[in-house]
Amino acid sequence: MHDEEKNEALRKDILIRLRRIEGQVKGIQGMVDNDVCGRQVLTQISAIRAAINKVGILIMENYARNCMRIDDTNEGAEGLEQLIKTLNSFIK
Repeated sequence: MHDEEKNEALRKDILIRLRRIEGQVKGIQGMVDNDVCGRQVLTQISAIRAAINKVGILIMENYARNCMRIDDTNEGAEGLEQLIKTLNSFIK
């Protein structure tokens, strides 16, 4: 599979995951409207957090592979510093 095909497959995977997360959030809204037990709502929130973290990881991996160009120049060092800043922002 070529890089363009991999990027397109990843983009589709991320969009599918985001739509699923959107559906889960709507499901939680319905649970709250129907006064469902807090434990069940929190379980669903936990699932959404895990799913959004996975999306973030996929995007971060793609960024590291395709958006950064590490070479022997200062640009590579700058790219590495930007990746570290981005990782720190994502983790917060």
